[in-house]
Amino acid sequence: MTKSDGVCRTRREDVGWERGRHRSPVGHAAGAGAVPGHGRRADMHARTRLAIGAVGVLTTAGLLTGCGEAGSSGTDAPETAAAGEGCAPVAGDELVVLTDDKSLQNSDNIIPVVNADAATPPLIAALDQVSAVLDTPKLIQLNKAVNEDRKTPAVAAAEFATANDLTAGLAKGPGGTITVGAANFSESETLAELYKIVLVAAGYEVEVQQIGSRELYEPALEKGEIHVFPEYAATLAEFLNTKANGEGAEPVSSPDLDETVAALKVLGAEANLALGAPAAAQNQNAFAVTRAFADKHGVQTLTELAEKCSGQETVLAGPPECPQRPKCQAGLVEVYDFRAGSFSSLDAGGPQTKNALRTGVASVGLVFSSDGALTVG
Repeated sequence: MTKSDGVCRTRREDVGWERGRHRSPVGHAAGAGAVPGHGRRADMHARTRLAIGAVGVLTTAGLLTGCGEAGSSGTDAPETAAAGEGCAPVAGDELVVLTDDKSLQNSDNIIPVVNADAATPPLIAALDQVSAVLDTPKLIQLNKAVNEDRKTPAVAAAEFATANDLTAGLAKGPGGTITVGAANFSESETLAELYKIVLVAAGYEVEVQQIGSRELYEPALEKGEIHVFPEYAATLAEFLNTKANGEGAEPVSSPDLDETVAALKVLGAEANLALGAPAAAQNQNAFAVTRAFADKHGVQTLTELAEKCSGQETVLAGPPECPQRPKCQAGLVEVYDFRAGSFSSLDAGGPQTKNALRTGVASVGLVFSSDGALTVG
């Protein structure tokens, strides 16, 4: 969702998992459209294997645990032992995200990033029109249109633009040719198509060019080889931070969006980059349960999950690194005092984790907050 964080193992730089490596997802990515875990081809091929794969992991884990092989079984005990009964998984088709009410995750809001030499007021104003209408539920629906309903990013973007009157009132700019970049995951492609729509309406000739990872497209954006890119505030801030100050640099992003964007503006200016306004829409690590689980146990927030469901029967699913990551299980323990009885090592917000939730193998799982498979409302 990158973007970019026991039972066993199966975006994004360490804001979660970095988009551009993992999905391109994590820090940016899924995800959902996205950035890790959002790829149409991977999702399509995985669906026929899901039930067998998830059951197989836990079956193998059970056999090995019986032999006392904790750690090699696929069912590693969490770092902090869980007391109490907990909440066993509840199968169901609808997946809902639990509210991160104590702000465990950083502010990975969608934000347009522009080569500073191309950043004229009319161009920024056009991009800000997208940010003004885009929230997370709408981003989920966009990703659903592409990843679940199999529309192209261009078609999904055009339908969204029409439904939300996206080009209304846009002033004409000076014109010229603008290249909008997109990373190699569907959410980024759809966002780039939205930017194209508003820029064309503002009088520009626009080409969308897909480029691979952030390591490739960010230098091209600095140089003006591309002019506009849909980005993720916290993930880009940490990318630029480590690029400028080294891998051990003190993090500059946080759950506070204003603080994150302020830090990103400073780092961006040093890299010849300007920013538009951030959208309310986010693609970040999130934790989902089935609607049936939420209804049965009366949980809507991560605080409620910790209070009602810490215990032996609760199974947390996610990627193998989740138990050690501050934005995954380690953070759930530290911030919420949530203690699962076991950890199921699957994937990062991908089809294995979502299938484990739907089939009643996992109680709660790591997903990306803009994933088109999530239920809105």
